[in-house]
Amino acid sequence: MKKLFLALSITIFTLSFSQQSDLLKIRKYRIAYLNDKVQETSGLNLMNGKLYTFNDSGNSPELFELDKMTGQIISTIKINGKNKDWEALTNDGTNFYIGDFGNNGGTRKDLEIYKIPFENNTLKNDSIKLISFEYPEQQEFVPKYTETNFDAEAMIYLNGKIHLFTKEWGAKSTTHYIINPEISEKQKAEKVESFKTNYVVTDSYYFDKKLYLVGYTKRTEVFLSVFKETESGIFFKELPVKYYLGSALSIGQIEGIAVDEAGVYISGEKFHSPLGGAKQSLYFISKDKLKH
Repeated sequence: MKKLFLALSITIFTLSFSQQSDLLKIRKYRIAYLNDKVQETSGLNLMNGKLYTFNDSGNSPELFELDKMTGQIISTIKINGKNKDWEALTNDGTNFYIGDFGNNGGTRKDLEIYKIPFENNTLKNDSIKLISFEYPEQQEFVPKYTETNFDAEAMIYLNGKIHLFTKEWGAKSTTHYIINPEISEKQKAEKVESFKTNYVVTDSYYFDKKLYLVGYTKRTEVFLSVFKETESGIFFKELPVKYYLGSALSIGQIEGIAVDEAGVYISGEKFHSPLGGAKQSLYFISKDKLKH
């Protein structure tokens, strides 16, 4: 009877899981292990067909151009700034935007986005602007490490605005905010919509009228959700296609995603745990592997 109960439990769990997520285990799509210089790759972005990443909190303020086929570092670009907790990277075709708004403890009052002109493969470090913002819903700043709903690691540029997607440790949801990159003084982020992801969102990308979100759970499960843009700049009115990508124990802590006409690039930082771990890696999933 116990064996039967166990078998039924596994079957029910499997059926329930399959209804929620399609399996797309990305371990087999690993391009390469990344250089030790980017052990903490915390975002990906494509600019003029070239792939860029960076490290998160406490590391040097640098962007790394990666070879899309091999994952090798092609060049390192120094930035005149401080990497307090860089977590997201996007661009508008002319400028890079770097999100220095990592906030695992929920106490930061200096949330900023670097706006850096990029011309002829050169950053204009003498023309950096800072976009400062706050969450109007946040009323207290008591430390709540990995419990706060006012953390973020994902943003895109769309329709002249920065669209930020929160990493909600407590609610296991994400909230879509809009920030105006043309405002110089500190601004209140504008809340647009929310969605119950059941994982914390660690990066985002917009391509071909779709929003791609990646993230993980405390049980090391890694997911990708693909939302359709149902109206301009609105994504959460319909359920997404959701994929289970594997465990961080085998694919790393996934914190970067970028998409083009060929497919999806995903990066994972080095991951340690008592149960095992994985090296920092770059993955590529061709377009035909995803549902349309």
